[in-house]
Amino acid sequence: MPQFRQIRPNPLSDPDFDRASHRRLDEGWLAVTRASAEAQVVPVWRSKGLVVPGEDFRRAVTITADRFDWDAALDTVFLGFTRGQAHFAADISGLAPEDIAGRFGSLGIFEDMRMVGAVLPADEAALLAYAKGILWWHERHRFCGVCGHKTASVDGGHRRLCTNDACKAEQFPRSDPAVIMLVEHDDRCLLARGARFPANFVSVLAGFVEPGESLEDTVAREVYEECGVRVHDIAYASSQPWPFPSSLMLGFRAKAKDPTLKLDPAEILEADWYTRDQVRAIAANGPMSMEPGGPLRIPPPFSISRRLIDDWLDEV
Repeated sequence: MPQFRQIRPNPLSDPDFDRASHRRLDEGWLAVTRASAEAQVVPVWRSKGLVVPGEDFRRAVTITADRFDWDAALDTVFLGFTRGQAHFAADISGLAPEDIAGRFGSLGIFEDMRMVGAVLPADEAALLAYAKGILWWHERHRFCGVCGHKTASVDGGHRRLCTNDACKAEQFPRSDPAVIMLVEHDDRCLLARGARFPANFVSVLAGFVEPGESLEDTVAREVYEECGVRVHDIAYASSQPWPFPSSLMLGFRAKAKDPTLKLDPAEILEADWYTRDQVRAIAANGPMSMEPGGPLRIPPPFSISRRLIDDWLDEV
């Protein structure tokens, strides 16, 4: 019998979260639960989650369903159960900033998940990421891609249906598959600064899967296109939902056949091979900052890119 290795889950995923998909079709149950004091609502404003502010540790804020203003929501989604409670996501992006301050200012502030994910409890970070990702999908699928008519949210927010009786096309939430890979050669790893990265930030390479490509083909193509390096011994590592805005990151390791770099300037501004001691020194510089200047930094601990780097560092 084949042996399967246990893969440690990455941040932003919660294997203990019960999505309770059978409840999505029960309109009566959903209506009752939305009015219940036992259910919780995760408010999302312009793709930001509500959190209690703090320096090194923050908490996600949810609102009891019976006290939430459902009329303020552009879309709502039944997420599932955590800690025995039903949870919904609600998009309140239609509210003006002054309304947000008046309604939620005493509870917390809305912040970008990329900035606070590392200082939230793991299950709460996963919950906010789930809510953000599925509401972003709703925001961009309000009209039918077949006939152009409006769509309606059904199945507890897990399907959108064209309102044109002659069409009735269905749309389901999707995640875009993307590979992310740590490439190594002679005990050094390849780190690069992408065209959209801050000036003092480097990470592993990544790219989207194209139609007709296997994941391994994408790894090889992206590394060669971006840095001119041919790879072999491509091996899967782990995966992570990445709702920025709607990706599923599939992590890999690969070895370079030749370390010579030939960068695509449209994608990669600079890249180099780093020893483990060099990467550890960069990691000691502290968390990523969007401010220009300062010492070199690598991705935050809650990202799969950092997981790939840390796993490589821990090998010796």
